[in-house]
Amino acid sequence: MPTYTKITNGHIEFFKQVCIDRVYCDSEKLQEYSHDETEDLSFPPEVVIKPNSVAEISKILAFCNDNKICVTPAGARTGLSGGALPIHGGVLLSMELFNKILEIDEKNHQVITEPGVITQVLQDAVKEKGLFYPPDPASKGSCFG
Repeated sequence: MPTYTKITNGHIEFFKQVCIDRVYCDSEKLQEYSHDETEDLSFPPEVVIKPNSVAEISKILAFCNDNKICVTPAGARTGLSGGALPIHGGVLLSMELFNKILEIDEKNHQVITEPGVITQVLQDAVKEKGLFYPPDPASKGSCFG
């Protein structure tokens, strides 16, 4: 069984240096990010971090790897399987600030997005170009495409 490091105040200070005002340790935020839409599953992380650049993610992941800290990447938390829950605590790495559509290639019918683009936003953007993005989940207004 792997051993994971509990997060210390020193770890939190490092995360705050990397992401300044986007590191959350308060019980309300930890509870909010402890679940998805799966019934009766709740696993609070020890800290929630919302990076907004690839450089920030790289620093966080390298630090967590060096310190054996668990990291759970999370999207919109609309899933129904518990697949992105921080079952071992650690860091919940929220991708919600990565919400840009980078390119709509009309000729090849391809789209390049960051992982936090809401499905409905993507559907509307391609519709403006005369295209169609077919996934149509009930949570399309909040889930990430």
